[in-house]
Amino acid sequence: MSVWRMARLIAAKDLRIERRSHIVTNQVLPFAGITIVVFAFALDKQNVLQTVAPGLVWLATMFSLLVLVQRLFAVETDDGALDAMRVAGIDARAIYLGKAMALAAQLLLLELLLVGAAAFFYDQSIPSDRTFSGVVLLVTTMLCATCGLAAVGTLYGGLAAGFKGSETLLPLLTLPAVAPVLIGATKAFESAVGTAGAVVSEGWQWVGLLAVFAVAFGVGGTLAFGALIDD
Repeated sequence: MSVWRMARLIAAKDLRIERRSHIVTNQVLPFAGITIVVFAFALDKQNVLQTVAPGLVWLATMFSLLVLVQRLFAVETDDGALDAMRVAGIDARAIYLGKAMALAAQLLLLELLLVGAAAFFYDQSIPSDRTFSGVVLLVTTMLCATCGLAAVGTLYGGLAAGFKGSETLLPLLTLPAVAPVLIGATKAFESAVGTAGAVVSEGWQWVGLLAVFAVAFGVGGTLAFGALIDD
């Protein structure tokens, strides 16, 4: 069986587990929503909220990423399923890619809801004079940023899963690594919605950074994941 076919099967398995357990809908989404609402109360000025809204969306995404990654590997490590897959001869690259795809699907759903929440609570929207170009930039940014976050989260989630105290180790490993995604995605979002007079063309250079980041961590994670979980 090819690596990609096995990866799709693993991703489908993880998504079925989440669909049946309702962890994303019952825990992660409320957590992200509360984060957005708390930011709205903490920055109780409309002009301030509109200025910082792109960054707040991605901050909430980063916090939720930690919960998703911990859940993603908890279902494998609690009963030794991850070790069983390795003993069964499943390629580590397929495990990494499958889990990254499942994580990316959950993150993308979360980001769509957070963008909608930001539009509602922060009164943030794309100006009418840049609707098409702004939406294209927004969607492309979300896809590239999601791939980067999924690649990093899966890599460090697999590394932290083998240690005691992984709940505290995972944030220490993940948050510094995803700082470029936070910066790039925020800047691209600002260009899409015109924050502080930013134009759409300025956002594409940040999308390029996000794409390079996603490819680098995706390739590096695919190559290194087997050694990390075996050790």
